[in-house]
Amino acid sequence: MANPFVHVELMTNDVGRARKFFGKLFNWKLEATKTAGDMDYTMVRVGEGTDGGIMKNSMPNAPSMWVAYVEVDDVAQATNKVKSLGGKS
Repeated sequence: MANPFVHVELMTNDVGRARKFFGKLFNWKLEATKTAGDMDYTMVRVGEGTDGGIMKNSMPNAPSMWVAYVEVDDVAQATNKVKSLGGKS
């Protein structure tokens, strides 16, 4: 598939609760780790398919949210296409 989702990330206000819920719901393998900036991060391993992560939401007063990452061959070209279709970068 062209331009597949390559990573999904849950930015949550309650990492422990999210880990417990989604781990049980989907039987995900969860691996606690640290980012380069020494932030706690949980890798989500699903076997086949798109992996992901769970992290503390860094935006004050924002709700928990899923963020999806899409692979593109050329970021500048993709950004220009977004703008040509009326989107904002």
